[in-house]
Amino acid sequence: MGLVVRGAGGYQKDMLNTITHGEPTSRTPLLIAHGLYGSARNWGVIARRLSDERQVVAVDMRNHAHSFWDDRHDYPALADDLAEVIESMGGVADVIGHSMGGKSAMTLALEHGEMVNRLVVADIAPVRYSHTQMQYIEAMRAVDMTQVARRSDVEQQLADLGVEKALQSFFTQSLDVPGKRWRLNLDVLAKEMPNIMGFPDFTSHWDGPALFLAGAESDYVQASHREVIKSLFPNARFAKIPGAGHWLHAEKPREFEAAVRIFLNAA
Repeated sequence: MGLVVRGAGGYQKDMLNTITHGEPTSRTPLLIAHGLYGSARNWGVIARRLSDERQVVAVDMRNHAHSFWDDRHDYPALADDLAEVIESMGGVADVIGHSMGGKSAMTLALEHGEMVNRLVVADIAPVRYSHTQMQYIEAMRAVDMTQVARRSDVEQQLADLGVEKALQSFFTQSLDVPGKRWRLNLDVLAKEMPNIMGFPDFTSHWDGPALFLAGAESDYVQASHREVIKSLFPNARFAKIPGAGHWLHAEKPREFEAAVRIFLNAA
C-alpha cells in the first residue's frame, strides 16, 4: 500500500494508497479509480477476478479512505494523482474509472495520454451535472458518533435519515468504527462539490480505445452526451449493462467484468 502518514494537522500528502492484486504479466497492468465516497476496497471482487490475466492496482482517491487529505479536489489534481501511481507501475496502464473516478480517468487521458493504453469510463460523461451529492454528506455529518459501537449502528442512523439500504452499506465501508469518524474528508468534498459535478474545458482529444460503459437503468450517460464524448474521445465505443443503475459494477459485477475483459483483450 502507498504510505499515508497522519500528523497533527491531518493527512500528509504522499502517493495515493493502493491495493495491488496479482503479479505483473506480459499484459498491460490495470488501474482502477473509484467514485465519490468510494474506496479501493469497493472494487476488491472485480479487481481480484481481473488479476488472473494482468496485475490490477486499485487506488483510494485523495480525501477518501486511506489516502491523504488535501484542500484541492478537482480533476486536474486527481488526474495527476493517478499519473503518479501509473509511473510507479511502469509508466503505462489500462484505466477503469467510475463516476468521479471516470472523470479523473478521462482527464488523465486528455492530459497524460501517453500513460493510458485503454480507457474504460463507467457510467459518467465529460459534462457538468446539475444534480448534487450534498445530501449524502449532510446525512454522514448528522450521524452521532457517540452512539456508534459497530457499523450497524451507523447503518441504522443513516436509514433513519432516509438513506437507502444499498448506500448505507456502501458509505459505512468508509467508516472508522474504533476512531468514531468517517475516512472521508467531508468538509473538502462539500466545498469542492461544484468541481466534482463539473468537468474541465478541453480543446485536446485522446485517440486511444475508450469504452463508455453505462447502466441501462441510469441516466448519467445520455444520447445527448455522445457528441461531446466523441469530440474528446474519437475512438469511443458505447455499451450498456441491462438491469444496472449508476453503481453498475456493484449491481452487476459479473456482467461488468465480462464487458471489461472483452474490451481490454480486444486486438
